[in-house]
Amino acid sequence: MIIIGEKINSSLKSTRTAIENRDAQFIQELAKKQYEAGATYIDVNAGMFLKDEPELLEWLVETVQSAVDAPFSIDSPNPEAVKRALMANKNKKPIINSITDEKERYNAIMPLVVQYQTGVVALCMDDTGMPETVEERLEIARRLVHKLTKEGVRIDDIYIDPMVRPVGTGSHYGVVAIETIRAVKKEFPEVHIACGLSNISFGIPARKLMNQAFLVAAMAAGMDGAILDPLDKKLMALLYATEALLGKDEFCMDYLMKFREGLLDV
Repeated sequence: MIIIGEKINSSLKSTRTAIENRDAQFIQELAKKQYEAGATYIDVNAGMFLKDEPELLEWLVETVQSAVDAPFSIDSPNPEAVKRALMANKNKKPIINSITDEKERYNAIMPLVVQYQTGVVALCMDDTGMPETVEERLEIARRLVHKLTKEGVRIDDIYIDPMVRPVGTGSHYGVVAIETIRAVKKEFPEVHIACGLSNISFGIPARKLMNQAFLVAAMAAGMDGAILDPLDKKLMALLYATEALLGKDEFCMDYLMKFREGLLDV
């Protein structure tokens, strides 16, 4: 499972304050905790600062990579901010998070994907807005996979985001996300999924419980990557257990190792 640690995001109050104050120790500790908890990538986002985003995203990359060698998920639609972050990056191959099939956004970000040979999160959204149905999302995914591979992006460097929307705003959104994941993985088995897991629970109580339930259902549908909170111990325990149940953990070796490390004590 590809785990993109979501905590260094300026939409979170404590992280936003740390970025604003250039509190390197806070950011580095948060990166270390996520990495040690199992994050494959560390997401960095300074989008709440708008005018100062390019400078602050570059600072986040420099700050985090001096503490951990995990690759980055560079989270911005701003091409200037993404470029500065990529230029500062000294860690392994990053992911750009993200592009869409919106013409302006695609054309702004795509040259950076090609130039720096990064992975890329591709959202199932186009110039008509957020699609409602599985069929509409799958069609956008098809177009994105075709365009990206035509540009020379390796198919296993593509991370399709099925556009998870809050189930509290539409009772069908959970099913639509799950079935989109299933459809994308059936048609493009080598493509990864990069689901924004906590979007499913926005605006409702007991968000962690909803996130945990959605994780299991989405993994059963074929999800192999998610932007999530690796510091949620129960969520991570369910992830390891689900991998074992789905036959993705030979002889439950990873599950047993996590148990011995005390990471399944929830």
